[in-house]
Amino acid sequence: MPELPEVETIVRQCRPRLVGRRIAAFNSAWPRGCRPSVAHVRRNIVGRLVHAVSRRGKFIVLELDDGGHLLIHLRMSGRFEWLDGGNGRPRHVRAAWGLDDGNRLLFCDARKFGRITYTRDLAGATADLGPEPLERCFTAARLGHLLRHRRRQLKPLLLDQTVIAGLGNIYTDEALFRAGLHPLTRSDTLRPAQIRRLHQAIRSVLRLAIRNHGTTLDWIYPGGWMQRRLMVYGRTGEPCRRCRTAIVALRVGQRGTHICPKCQRRGEE
Repeated sequence: MPELPEVETIVRQCRPRLVGRRIAAFNSAWPRGCRPSVAHVRRNIVGRLVHAVSRRGKFIVLELDDGGHLLIHLRMSGRFEWLDGGNGRPRHVRAAWGLDDGNRLLFCDARKFGRITYTRDLAGATADLGPEPLERCFTAARLGHLLRHRRRQLKPLLLDQTVIAGLGNIYTDEALFRAGLHPLTRSDTLRPAQIRRLHQAIRSVLRLAIRNHGTTLDWIYPGGWMQRRLMVYGRTGEPCRRCRTAIVALRVGQRGTHICPKCQRRGEE
């Protein structure tokens, strides 16, 4: 699933092509993917000007000129494709926006898990999301508060979108490695120095991934370079870039997890 850096990259790529454009048409071939309904989405967005394109957690957010918002969540296999006349129609198109400049934005989703939601209450629609890890208000002190008030293993906690918005499997593994923390460590046992390291690691790895346009995820997200910079994720059996110990794979909270057993010893600082 595309995570914060991949979604942020998509937002930055789409922003110059969408902002200032008027939505001329909308169609969906997968009604279950539109909320509250395809007709409701179409009625409220067609004719509207796209005022801004942003991100909240893993949601792509289109702000319209009348105060409405369109939220798109890519889920497991969603991606955007542009149809500008010279390109053939891609597979698995579930929804399409026609713009006033003649271009069409397609939402392709092989597994049909993606969601398109119209709302006039953005705050309410995203109320369950935790803080944005790259915002200035996300300090080490705030992270410490989130960790100390829960008795959970670090990996599942960091993946919980109600705790921190945008982190997924890739960058949680990478942040924990950079912080020297084992994913099974209980959140309320971290010392202040460990919290500061984790805070710095989360922010630095996300910024690095954004600069590298995210991580290529096969055909789902093909445009990233971050896979060349990953320290542990997807590197099972390969030598750690720090200590040369072989990277191992674990199952934590039903999720594949990658660690260096020497750099991330459980219970050590």
